[in-house]
Amino acid sequence: MKKILKSTLLLMMGMGLFVACETDNDSNPTVQPPTQFTVNTPAFANTLVDLANSSSLELTWSQPNYGFPLIATYDVEVSTSQDMANAQKIETVSGDPKASVDAGILASTLTTMLLENGYTENDFPMEIPVYFRVKAYVQTTASDVVENTTILSNVVAFNKVRLLYSLAPVSPPDHLYLVGDFCGWDWSKSLKMVQCYDGANVFWHMVFISDSGIKFNIEQAWDGGEVGYAGLHSVGGDLAGEIIDSGGNIASSNPGWYLMIITCNVEGRNILYDVQFNSPEVWLMGTVTPTQSWSEKEDGCMFEVPTTADGDFVSPAFANDAALDSGVRAYVKVPGFDWWKSEFMVFDGAIVYRGMGGDQDRVGGSAGQKLYLNFTKETGKIE
Repeated sequence: MKKILKSTLLLMMGMGLFVACETDNDSNPTVQPPTQFTVNTPAFANTLVDLANSSSLELTWSQPNYGFPLIATYDVEVSTSQDMANAQKIETVSGDPKASVDAGILASTLTTMLLENGYTENDFPMEIPVYFRVKAYVQTTASDVVENTTILSNVVAFNKVRLLYSLAPVSPPDHLYLVGDFCGWDWSKSLKMVQCYDGANVFWHMVFISDSGIKFNIEQAWDGGEVGYAGLHSVGGDLAGEIIDSGGNIASSNPGWYLMIITCNVEGRNILYDVQFNSPEVWLMGTVTPTQSWSEKEDGCMFEVPTTADGDFVSPAFANDAALDSGVRAYVKVPGFDWWKSEFMVFDGAIVYRGMGGDQDRVGGSAGQKLYLNFTKETGKIE
């Protein structure tokens, strides 16, 4: 059973005393800028604190004097340096003069700090001093900080903190999303990239890249994790020479469609993105083709490429009927992978990608019909 480590840091909370107003006619008290906010030395300052066998650190404090009662907000900050040079907020509480800092979160925060200071995983476990302070301030109902209410406490230390390496291994992502000019930079309209069958770290999608460009991210959000041109480890592919940096975005000097392929590899705690920008070739496969040979990139089987982001890729007319046992098949060619590992088909008006899944259902077709694909809207049809 994990022990609960309760160490008291006596700080000060924003519930001051009333002070006299400047005149008897004043109906509103005046905020008094606080001048002192003291953290008492914790009772266990020199006792070994083993974060791996603790669940939390209980911190308590009293209040700065604002001149009259106010509900203050408190940011608990931690650092591996006595001067708090790398201080990071680890907990925020409002009103109540106490905080319970999760030991696991504290351990991972400290581990990250030490890695940023040049330590490696081989340096762990270790015993280090850990430094705390608290920032107090008052907020309005709109969450704005009230002027002259912010104050920092003094710094106190836990002098013997035992720290294990506390970061989970970094793995390649299992999903990536594209956003850009083609969708108005709206993550809700972003494109989910497709994993290659047998290639969990290899993603592809057809995308229209303008001179304003695109970005990609593991999440569908502007959360700081989005990757632009500077975040690419390498740029390759037969159209790599057209790819440029435009305000940090991945842009094109010749706006148009690209088969974008991202290979994700892990080096240390970093994910490296090696990206190919290839010709936007989509191909028919199977019994609808002229030779019915199941050969990759058969002559006369490549789709017509649109010139706009909202245009359709259009196949050649089917040369033969395709019964349901064989079906109409379509794919892009990802270097190093067989065609069926990046195939897809249209079902009920939507493009469905095989990805990492099993064999897809079959869709029939008749000689003379064509397959229409819209990779921005992820829609399609056979007619």
